[in-house]
Amino acid sequence: MSLKCIGIDIGGTSVKLGIFEEDGTLVKKWEISTRKEENGTYILGDIAASIRRTAKESGLELSDFSGAGMGFPGPVLPDGHCEVCVNLGWKAGNPQQELSRLLDGMTVKSGNDANVAALGEMWQGGGKGYKNLVMVTLGTGVGGGIILNEKIWTGEQGVGGEIGHIHVIEGETEQCNCGGYGCLEQAASATGIARLARKLLEADPARPSSLREVKNLSAKSVLDAARAGDPLALESVETSCRYLGWAMAGITMVVDPEAYLIGGGVSRAGTFLTEKIQRYHDQLSPMATKKAKVLLATLGNDAGIYGAAKLVLG
Repeated sequence: MSLKCIGIDIGGTSVKLGIFEEDGTLVKKWEISTRKEENGTYILGDIAASIRRTAKESGLELSDFSGAGMGFPGPVLPDGHCEVCVNLGWKAGNPQQELSRLLDGMTVKSGNDANVAALGEMWQGGGKGYKNLVMVTLGTGVGGGIILNEKIWTGEQGVGGEIGHIHVIEGETEQCNCGGYGCLEQAASATGIARLARKLLEADPARPSSLREVKNLSAKSVLDAARAGDPLALESVETSCRYLGWAMAGITMVVDPEAYLIGGGVSRAGTFLTEKIQRYHDQLSPMATKKAKVLLATLGNDAGIYGAAKLVLG
């Protein structure tokens, strides 16, 4: 029997886990709750216990696994050290080494969750066939992952790929969650898309828009209204896509990827969104004669466990 591996994606609400064959076949997947009490003290122990339990139920021993890969939200250095992981409550430490200890010395590798998801998409998702790509995750925030020559690129201190905090809006007075002002996240995330539309509505109270009838304005309601032809919603979405295309054009002039993958909840807007982003990216990167393709990610919530497994398999 060939060795298997484990993919682990640690989120603020749940931990997703999967058992994989070495060819990338997903054998089994499951979830457990993320217990963040006491600065996330219980998370790794819960993961180890769940792996042991599920392996036993599947007729497997820990020795049947070549290793476990793990993605979590925070800057991760190549040796697994994480200085801080705010969403989980973790302080400086090495979760990679700790999980290995809890699994009787099993090989464990780790990375930032967005980077790991990008690796998963390159391996078995929308980026299959590309060796150099950038994944842009449009959810509550804007995340990113950079893959160069089929490997995650993290930078010197693990913040490579934090494209949500590229400065794009001049004169912004509202503060981003990172402490800065005018970040891409404030314009192109789900909350950012709704925020820009709200500002347009407030700027001209007499301007008609179907969005004025929406009680709880969301990115989905803005995108739906834009797709239906609402002029204000269309202007708002165009602005969000212009900022995103602008940031991506800057990235192109630095890392020159073959493709961009758009993932996260906002990506459900499909080609209506990606075609606009592609247009702005292409306009703003004139020196790049062979334009990077703007594609949709395809693995959804499973991207993290696929990428984590790939960390182990190399």
